[in-house]
Amino acid sequence: MVHDIAPDELSDGLTALLTEQLDDTGVLRGQPEFELVFTGIVRTTVNGSMAAWLKFYRNSLDELEHGRAAFAPIHERAQSLVAGSRLVDLGSCFGFFPLRTAANGIDTVATDLSGPTMQLLSRVSRPLGRQLDTLCCDARRVPLPDDDADTVTVLHLLEHLQPDDAYAVIREALRIARRRVVVAVPFEEVPRACHGHVQSFDVQALLGIANRLRDEDAGLSASVGEYHGGWLVLDR
Repeated sequence: MVHDIAPDELSDGLTALLTEQLDDTGVLRGQPEFELVFTGIVRTTVNGSMAAWLKFYRNSLDELEHGRAAFAPIHERAQSLVAGSRLVDLGSCFGFFPLRTAANGIDTVATDLSGPTMQLLSRVSRPLGRQLDTLCCDARRVPLPDDDADTVTVLHLLEHLQPDDAYAVIREALRIARRRVVVAVPFEEVPRACHGHVQSFDVQALLGIANRLRDEDAGLSASVGEYHGGWLVLDR
């Protein structure tokens, strides 16, 4: 594949660009091809693997934290909902949100099913000056004790999972959280296969989850809202 992406354009904004130009036009078929092209562009835009990924991370964080990225409002709202001084983030992927909370002085653990992604995040966090812990694990079975964190965040993870698995992740988040669980999902009419989405959400779907959780745990409060997608906030 030939591209003309410049180093200053190298950021997570590639997701929207590739979706529009390659997935919507039928050039790419599914998540594996999407991820291969994405990684290939990063690695061929700047010489050297670590230099390329650091450029990608620095550009992405700059866009996210200065409001120029599509995901910026989601991270800003999630940050405003964090309670306490210790946070566990489930399904962190590149880990932009955990890097944000770490920069704000929160004791942060990023988790993801992908070991290489967590290794990359651990490596780039040091030169970025944003120290955090990383953990490779299934979000349904996190090797952390009960009540380990004040807040557990689950940001744009559930759409990648079948309904039963998504619910199991929320229950696991509640096990780990002392005070609050923050869930964010996109609202899509059809799940985006190129991004690995397998289910879609709307307000009614989130309300159904909230009601089920309250029925199971009388001491739980749940609120549902809409802001650049859907939000479910659970408090003890």
